Amino acid sequence: MKLTERKKQIERHADILAKSRDRWIKKNNYFYNDDCSYMRFLVGEKARVLDLGCGTGYLLNSLNPSYGVGVDLSANMVSTAQQNYPNLEFIQGDLENKDFISSLQGPFDFIILSDAIGYLDDCEEAFLGLHSLCTPDTRLIISYYSWRWQPILTLGEKIGLKMPSVEMNWLSTEDTMGFLQLADFETVKREWRQLVPRSLFGLGSLINRFIGTLPIIRRLSLRNYLVARPMREARLELPSTTVVIPCRNEKGNIENAVKRLPDFCRDLEIIYVEGNSQDGTLDEIHRVIKAYPDKDIKVLVQDGKGKGDAVRKGFDNARGDILMILDADLTVPPEDLPKFYRAIVTGKGEYINGTRLVYPMDDQAMRFLNFWANRTFSVLFSWLLNQRFTDTLCGTKVLTKKNYEKIVSNRSYFGDFDPFGDFDLIFGATKLNLKVVEVPIRYAAREYGETQISRFRHGWLLLKMVFFAYKKLKII
Repeated sequence: MKLTERKKQIERHADILAKSRDRWIKKNNYFYNDDCSYMRFLVGEKARVLDLGCGTGYLLNSLNPSYGVGVDLSANMVSTAQQNYPNLEFIQGDLENKDFISSLQGPFDFIILSDAIGYLDDCEEAFLGLHSLCTPDTRLIISYYSWRWQPILTLGEKIGLKMPSVEMNWLSTEDTMGFLQLADFETVKREWRQLVPRSLFGLGSLINRFIGTLPIIRRLSLRNYLVARPMREARLELPSTTVVIPCRNEKGNIENAVKRLPDFCRDLEIIYVEGNSQDGTLDEIHRVIKAYPDKDIKVLVQDGKGKGDAVRKGFDNARGDILMILDADLTVPPEDLPKFYRAIVTGKGEYINGTRLVYPMDDQAMRFLNFWANRTFSVLFSWLLNQRFTDTLCGTKVLTKKNYEKIVSNRSYFGDFDPFGDFDLIFGATKLNLKVVEVPIRYAAREYGETQISRFRHGWLLLKMVFFAYKKLKII
């Protein structure tokens, strides 16, 4: 595949720039360090990473991959990268040449295009060619300059503050998302960073962390980031499922959970995690196990306290390919679980979250203040998580066991700060760049027992979770 005249011009420019690129990176170290920091947050360590448009290898090396391949159009860039980072593999090639791309030793966990889309002749065709290197779990990460900054960056080049460039595509986030959709990639999240791309003796960092992350304002930032997943591969086929039911003082709901739960897959496991109840819940579970010998029902007794501890114990002992939570109060109807199953096995999402705030709910199902608090927190968490969440505290959440194990392995990033048992999964799924899909349910009033939610105490805890997420997910 011959290079177009435009590509030849880009290649010549890059060959000349190769000798000075690292000096430019050092000169603008604040900008590049912040960019690398966020990329490390998205990618994590020890992944298989392909960096398309790798330059001299600075970004790829900073990601500390288990297997790293860098590709660049410029032979001089590749040569410099090989000298700089002999532990990584660098190859000269055109990322728009499908034969060349398919010859690479894939698949990869992450495929990165950092500023590369600005130099593509045909973005749609370039994205299409990447499918040969993807699995359903691969994430495509695209970072680039915002079109709003074109005049400022042009001026920066003229006065010697920015690395010289050639004519490039200036694409909006929506433009890029459109190309991805045409090429069978689905956008998982997007972010905007670096309102001020200079340190300014620490002032720039303060502005970026606390002002540049705010809604609306962040869209004025210099850097745009998109994370996308491929939508071509076959998804799960009738996988087994474990439904974990945390329960404390829920004796009157135990049998109804079994009776009302549909047989929505051929291999269904039910695990009750009993939280040291005072109303005979554990005895009732044992009775129900004997009464339904045709059902695969197990019981575990908590060593710790709280729903979060119960969910972890249940998931850690589950044998199913898919893991589900069903609250024992049955305010999320068990009859709705097939919807969650269908959403994940068809690939609609990778983390399925219930939402109680779409349909009208039963009278007395949720108190007035709780309803509006949930509405408010949903807006805050949607901003913090970069995906739409209308109801973070809905009890039913679904993911694959494989992805849950990944969350567990990365749990140290967030620690154990989760009084609800919901955010360990939500934050973990966000950190893994999983596609979130919400399933609306009709929230029912409980028929037995009393709610264990304290509106003011739990409201304060939710507010603390907001600040915790802000620290861990925004001001990185």
